[in-house]
Amino acid sequence: MISRTAVYVAAARAIGAREPDPSVRNPDVAAEPLLDDPSTLDVDHPVVQALRLTYDEAMKNAEVAMIVRSMLVRTRFIDDALARAVADGVTQIAILGAGFDSHAYRCAPLLAGTRVFEVDRPEMQAFKRQRVEEALGGPPPNLTYVPVDFREEGLADALPRHGYDPGRRTFFILEGVTMYVPEDGVRETFRFIASHPPGSSVVFDFVYQPMVDFLTRADWSTVPSPAHASFNRFRKLLENEPWLFGFPVGSERQVLADLGLEIRETLMIGGEESMRRYGTKADGTQVGAQAIAESMARFAQAAREAGPSNPPMPQLSPAQMREQQRIMGYQLADAVVPERPVS
Repeated sequence: MISRTAVYVAAARAIGAREPDPSVRNPDVAAEPLLDDPSTLDVDHPVVQALRLTYDEAMKNAEVAMIVRSMLVRTRFIDDALARAVADGVTQIAILGAGFDSHAYRCAPLLAGTRVFEVDRPEMQAFKRQRVEEALGGPPPNLTYVPVDFREEGLADALPRHGYDPGRRTFFILEGVTMYVPEDGVRETFRFIASHPPGSSVVFDFVYQPMVDFLTRADWSTVPSPAHASFNRFRKLLENEPWLFGFPVGSERQVLADLGLEIRETLMIGGEESMRRYGTKADGTQVGAQAIAESMARFAQAAREAGPSNPPMPQLSPAQMREQQRIMGYQLADAVVPERPVS
């Protein structure tokens, strides 16, 4: 089965790569050719349909604008971490749950002195390899594909069978992975990463458990809101690829420390710092800001029109709102295998 969420995020990267302002353009120029015609991939979502539109038309849809700018932040955060890792001397790159990841192709000059391993389910990887041959002329010579059925084999066994050296300093990319894996699998993956030489590092995204609970249990059917359709589309997208794991709120540093890793930075996607760093255009405006503001205004109007029949929204202070956004937010992190004390 082809991952529908992989199509969804690749479409968002492809639209973001059309942004006229290079300061906020998604660098993933390979996303669109890898997707080819996504209408054949059975993903009914506005961000996929928006590939048929011009960039300006696509970004008038707030739902599209939100995911495009989220993927802009995610892609550039990962790219920055990758560039630092190569500068620090990593010689292996392992991309877990690779999907339509394009680092090995679009970052070929940066990665020329490394070995790159893409790990994914056999059926997804077979489709990806076909698209790489047709759209990009084949993989670079330093890339190795590692098909893994995790029901039968773990990373520690699968990767070495394909020439991977666990004794080399390695950079790992876990993009769109942790929330789809049971807790035991998440912990096992981070333990494997921590077993590598000091200076090895990992970049990953994650959510907290309340967000997983919200997606799996919330019922918005009684709440009149323009966000209904967007919320339900995302839940439908996750039907065959459900979110299974979220960190306990605020626990990510301790959890990773217990597994042998040290978090160097976290960044909330859509937060002030992420938009300052990656989402602010040369003219001072933010990617997607107009469409999102207009959508919020429609949301507020719908709530007013619902009147007393609508359950009252709790009144939160600015500090409470920031805390709620943090708890329900979508996070990025960069972690390293620290130097081990000499015994």
